[in-house]
Amino acid sequence: MGFSSELCSPEGHGAVQRLQEAEIRLLEGMRKWMAQRVKSDREYAGLLRHMSLQDGAAQGRGISPDSPISQTHSQDIEKLKNQYRSLARDSAQARRKYQEANKDKDRDKAKDKYVRSLWKLFAHHNRYVLGLRAAQLHHQHHHQLMLPSLLQSLQDLHQEMACILKEILQEYLEISSLVQDEVVAIHQQMAAAAARIQPEAEYQNFLRQYGSAPDVPPCVTFDETLLEEGEPLEPGELQLNELTVESVQHMMTAVTDELAVATSTMLSRQEVVVQLQRELWTEEQNIHPRERVQLLGKKQVLQEALQELQVALCSQAKLQAQQELLQSKLEQLGPGEPPPVPLLQDDRHSTSSSEQEREGGRTPTLEMLKSHISGIFRPKFSLPPPLQLVPEVQKPLYEQLWYHGAIPRTEVAELLIHSGDFLVRESQGKQEYVLSVLWDDQPRHFIIQSADNLYRLEGDSFPSIPLLIDHLLHSQQPLTKKSGVVLSRAIPKDKWALNHEDLVLGEQIGKGNFGEVFSGRLRADNTLVAVKSCRETLPPDIKAKFLQEARILKQYSHPNIVRLIGVCTQKQPIYIVMELVQGGDFLTFLRTEGARLRVKTLLQMVGDAAAGMEYLESKCCIHRDLAARNCLVTEKNVLKISDFGMSREEADGIYAASGGLRQVPVKWTAPEALNYGRYSSESDVWSFGILLWETFSLGASPYPNLSNQQTREFVEKGGRLPCPELCPDAVFRLMEQCWAYEPGQRPSFSIIYQELQSIRKRHR
Repeated sequence: MGFSSELCSPEGHGAVQRLQEAEIRLLEGMRKWMAQRVKSDREYAGLLRHMSLQDGAAQGRGISPDSPISQTHSQDIEKLKNQYRSLARDSAQARRKYQEANKDKDRDKAKDKYVRSLWKLFAHHNRYVLGLRAAQLHHQHHHQLMLPSLLQSLQDLHQEMACILKEILQEYLEISSLVQDEVVAIHQQMAAAAARIQPEAEYQNFLRQYGSAPDVPPCVTFDETLLEEGEPLEPGELQLNELTVESVQHMMTAVTDELAVATSTMLSRQEVVVQLQRELWTEEQNIHPRERVQLLGKKQVLQEALQELQVALCSQAKLQAQQELLQSKLEQLGPGEPPPVPLLQDDRHSTSSSEQEREGGRTPTLEMLKSHISGIFRPKFSLPPPLQLVPEVQKPLYEQLWYHGAIPRTEVAELLIHSGDFLVRESQGKQEYVLSVLWDDQPRHFIIQSADNLYRLEGDSFPSIPLLIDHLLHSQQPLTKKSGVVLSRAIPKDKWALNHEDLVLGEQIGKGNFGEVFSGRLRADNTLVAVKSCRETLPPDIKAKFLQEARILKQYSHPNIVRLIGVCTQKQPIYIVMELVQGGDFLTFLRTEGARLRVKTLLQMVGDAAAGMEYLESKCCIHRDLAARNCLVTEKNVLKISDFGMSREEADGIYAASGGLRQVPVKWTAPEALNYGRYSSESDVWSFGILLWETFSLGASPYPNLSNQQTREFVEKGGRLPCPELCPDAVFRLMEQCWAYEPGQRPSFSIIYQELQSIRKRHR
């Protein structure tokens, strides 16, 4: 007895639904009761803990080594010691370079650096000695005077509080009891009720009350009334003759192909079920019985997978039966000719002698007739049935060429060129549609009014926006009497426009400044893509910045620049669709795979980056955020420049930024960009130098011991990053050229690319 056998009738389905609703209400009541109980217990436990802490403080006889008082000077000393170590290392390095320098010019330069490092080291040494002495005196004063006095005061206070607390407790105990018999009895009743629950027998009464025999509808059979016309057909039998043989063979091929796909689908779903069952069994063995609720979600997933497997098995069985039917019929035919059509054969035998004489004895043979009819009916290739054409005006809004979705208002002005040019878009601030028209050299924006599923501007209402636009366009009626604006030419969406329905989203693979990044596929050809989403809650100006990356990438095509696939702006959320580079970001790649990479491979990868940046430089594009984290690596270790969210295109190659440094990656940014907001290809070259350093340090963070402000001061004073251990000398010299303080003294990306190619050829 169970649900599967007793509740197959409509009445049983209704009973199950009512049972589920009742249990949901019961669980909701239990949840509220438990939440209230937990709240009460938490408050009670909080009061107990508060009393315990007070008692612990009264018994305390010392100061925690982690207290703020004891940490104050220890932190200062540690900070001085860390700075001391750093300066000592810098001094030792400067001394080695000074000792190794051969040429007079290099020796003088090294000597100057060595002297400066010694001066800094000595000055800091003095500060450290003074700090130590101050710490010693503070320690003596604290432990001999301050701490004894403080402890004595605490003792007096706690003795007084203990006396007061004693009196309060004595009074409380006289008027209350913490445990009552009624509470114990109720708790015992609750425990007994819970113990009586038996899941196996819980629904027996329900089944006895609502169970019934299965209500199975009759199975479909061949309707023999269809044969009343007298055609020579057998119920349930395939017809294989000279007219149908080719179509049966085509059907056999198609069914066989579909069966192979269905079998593959079934096997994959079967593997999923087996894997889920194995995982569930393992977790059930290791989990505590009271934690079984944690497995509820996985059990539901297993049940859904079992349902999908049953659907796949059903599809496979149907196709298997069709294949067997077709195969049986074709095997009956064998290698011989298909049988003739009975009616055609009868017609041939009934031909009169007079007709034969009129035709001069040239009676059309059955073969000729067969060839004629077969030529008509033979499916040279499979054609889909003709579709009913839908007039353009009746198509949904998102399929209209002039509907651009949620594009920024600033982009509209670039698309409207001539007077009367128009498009329809979705407002980024509100859930409403806007008709944008160029009139008197100014873009005009009209909100389309919507009420009771009807749309209008100032005149008549229409059941859809396409019908409204079609009426306005063909009637040449002004949009409003006051404006006098008339529609003239629709501006179609560009070739990059995609519909949200064109994508199949996968799992989240990252997160950016504007929203999440997902893997996905294009429905049309299964192309793997990365989908950047823009949060719907962002203000319109931020959404416009999000689409800036797509506008830039539309113009570029280079093997070392990540490729744009399209943009989804038809509705919220907005998507930018790009090629999926499956190797991940370059920084993570360096940190995880760097140990096995050869220097020549690293040279090839930074050469890819230089090639991509050389291309951007030729297009007057300033990246502004070049770093290892913003480069992607393919499965064949080809590097691609990515993340153009901060990029700008300027005809003179210079972009002046305004605003603060909150979003600026300070440690990768050139001094002139930090100080004056001046970005150029030369500032990208500085960032490329940091990228080189990240590469040959295998993903280390630049200026690791310095804050952003300290980094700026360090660079302004002439400080630069040291040479990484794996870095060839020629590459480090190129880094130093990239970090020239004056932008004009830095090499172009064309020179950098050529130099890296030359270094790679020379390197063994």
